[in-house]
Amino acid sequence: MNTLSSHVLDTTSGKPVEGMALTLTCPDGQIHTGITDADGRFKQWPQSSFEAGTYHLRFHCREYLTNTHGKSFYPHIDIAFELEENGGHYHVPLLISPFGFSSYRGS
Repeated sequence: MNTLSSHVLDTTSGKPVEGMALTLTCPDGQIHTGITDADGRFKQWPQSSFEAGTYHLRFHCREYLTNTHGKSFYPHIDIAFELEENGGHYHVPLLISPFGFSSYRGS
């Protein structure tokens, strides 16, 4: 069984990003949306388990970065990743600033 969560942190302010919209596209083409909570986290996807395959997670960051820092080089950030059969919990964090980002498989 696979589960999925995400977390967005602003590396300029050192704070979590509340209210950022997320769009998840599943291997079968289903699309799910969500919004980060006050701690910058999101894990309430409509499906409780995710099959193996390639997923695309879009972070809609322009509005947040423009409102918070006055500029955003990125209108959105797309992260493609693969889930394995019975891979367990997958956590996809995003560290952002107006002109840079990074991500990794978290725990």
